[in-house]
Amino acid sequence: MSGTHPAHRGSIALEDAEVLDQQGWPGGQYVLRLRAPRCAARAEPGSFVHLSCASELPMRRPLSIQRADAAAGTIEILYKVVGHGLARLAAAQPGERLSCLGPIGRGFVADPARPRALLVGGGVGMPPMVFLASALAARAAEGFRPLGLFGSEIPFPFRARPSTILVPGIPDGTIASHPLLEELGVPSRLASLAGFPGCFAGYVTDLAAAWLGSLAPPALAEVAVYACGPTPMLAACARVAARFGVPCQVSLEEFMACAVGGCAGCAVEVRTAAGRAMKRVCVDGPVFDAAAVFPPAA
Repeated sequence: MSGTHPAHRGSIALEDAEVLDQQGWPGGQYVLRLRAPRCAARAEPGSFVHLSCASELPMRRPLSIQRADAAAGTIEILYKVVGHGLARLAAAQPGERLSCLGPIGRGFVADPARPRALLVGGGVGMPPMVFLASALAARAAEGFRPLGLFGSEIPFPFRARPSTILVPGIPDGTIASHPLLEELGVPSRLASLAGFPGCFAGYVTDLAAAWLGSLAPPALAEVAVYACGPTPMLAACARVAARFGVPCQVSLEEFMACAVGGCAGCAVEVRTAAGRAMKRVCVDGPVFDAAAVFPPAA
């Protein structure tokens, strides 16, 4: 979160991570906690691990880090079961060891000149936003004031609670919050079309637009948006940020084989100063400038 990143290949560790515990949630969602001290020591908001799901499965899965505790040597991952590999991971028991490669990727770079950080997470794109909220809360002395907005169309993988933190500009009745952010003293709100109590009835990007639209120009000039979630959500977030003239960073979700830049299977087209280029999500990202990935319509 310093704004600089270490030489990438030198920052990746391979270690046998110990399963400490995991908790299941509706919708096939799981929160997994691992003892992985080398990864925990270097993890940044936006970085991920390439994790083996079981010793008998050769292919790893890229999973975002939700929390990292360098002192305890632990990392936490939120994932949703999709396919055989993650179904096997969901069956992992405490004491089991999994090969863990990480942390991988270039994370979010917070701008102190824009301390109003709007964090937008959708589905399994929520973990990097939780990690970023924690990092920015630790930098409150620099003026950072994060606000987390989270969206899901299946039950949230946590027990939502009514927020005790007032957020001007949030539509009336939108009071459900993420407990991990609430514990940090960081305001948050939830959005869903599924009719969950206390949630904004709409897409999380619509909630973001409502809040941004409530700000006066001087306040808007202090905002930067950070987002992770499904590609359609990120594209919508990029459009919202462009409409309000605020910068936006997005963390992309792509299928990966090697996750260390060798296979280029996760390459996406990005606009650069030199023109269009193919960038690898694993090591050139996963975080990119939103306008470079989702350029505004001409």
